[in-house]
Amino acid sequence: MTLPAEISVSFDFSSGATFGYPFTIGDAKYGVLGTGTLGSSTVPVPIVDLTPQVRNITINRGRDIQADQYIAGTAVVRIIDPDSYFNPQNTASPYYGYLVPLRKVRIAATTATTQEFLFSGYTTEYRYTYDQAEQMGYVDIYVADAFRLYNLAQVTSITDSGAGQATGTRIGKILDQVGFPANMRTLDTGQSLCIADPGTLCTSLAAVKNAEFSEQGAFYMDGAGTAIFKSRNQVASSISGTPIEFNQTGGIPYKQLVFAFDYKLIINKASMQRIGGTPQIYINSASATKYFQHQLSAQDLVIDTDANALNIAATVVATRAETTIRIDAMTVDLLDPAVPTDTMIGLDYFTNVRIQNIQPDGSLITKTLQVQGLKWEISPNSMQCTVTTLEPIVDGFIIGSTERGIIGVSAMTY
Repeated sequence: MTLPAEISVSFDFSSGATFGYPFTIGDAKYGVLGTGTLGSSTVPVPIVDLTPQVRNITINRGRDIQADQYIAGTAVVRIIDPDSYFNPQNTASPYYGYLVPLRKVRIAATTATTQEFLFSGYTTEYRYTYDQAEQMGYVDIYVADAFRLYNLAQVTSITDSGAGQATGTRIGKILDQVGFPANMRTLDTGQSLCIADPGTLCTSLAAVKNAEFSEQGAFYMDGAGTAIFKSRNQVASSISGTPIEFNQTGGIPYKQLVFAFDYKLIINKASMQRIGGTPQIYINSASATKYFQHQLSAQDLVIDTDANALNIAATVVATRAETTIRIDAMTVDLLDPAVPTDTMIGLDYFTNVRIQNIQPDGSLITKTLQVQGLKWEISPNSMQCTVTTLEPIVDGFIIGSTERGIIGVSAMTY
């Protein structure tokens, strides 16, 4: 069966974080100034198209709903290895000497009109298995995005990170410190300001997440392997975009809708403390009376003032003080001819979706949500995507919105 998109898997054995083929003088495709990337050495390193050997791909990217934060995206690519090329002791292998962890893998989906990277990451493990007769070798290549790199790199003092620096600028300085390429970042400046870097020993990921939380913004890796930072205003206003329709009556069809209606995401009391400050507490008494207290606390934030620490507490509570029925996930089968392939492979975090479900009695459940997770399952005869959805992670007043622009009802955040 032909898949609705051509799936390709490339394996780059070169070192460094940058994706892309090295600049090659005289090559019509990879010798174009401003397009090719400079190699890390003068010795060519193999960049291999693994697509013919691929038998299965699983990709998991998304926000951990319970932890309320983005986590490292992962992928597993299963290939057949009849010639033992992935045996690191096979001196006849064209990959001999290059097969080490933390090499670069990219998974792309291409149609007649577009190409999207579903995942870009770095190898963490190679697992070898065989059929029962031990005549055919399989290798599962485990891959993680750059969050894994950030979590491996510890930092203390961040260079050029004085008081009054915007959160997005601070994140850029942290990425500079660990050598993450500048051409693989899209960072908003941010609206909140930081104190001078405290010089605390931590992972670079923890330092970035501190600035992200202090902004109430969003920091994540996209499918192309680019580090994205969205400011608080970008996050809050993103829900105003036109949603993609998923329903049973003319929109994109789905299956395996996952509903939830519980207290798990409620936060009605928050205590936020910046470095050198005092705890700033905000409580929604009506929510606490209705649902009992659900508290979130954070310390050692790099936010600049106690007043802004209180603003963070108020924003967290305003966004999460109430609960409603949720649609946590839905699965879309791209082999269904009613599913637009370009739309599905183009989904990423903060894509707006309106999901409508017809109940057995004919009543409707309709939710306008945002994509916050993507799980792909791809084989030669299957291509499915499970989409995780959430309410906006930072609520805000949207002028002109019939849902989030109601004076006295909609959340007013700083």
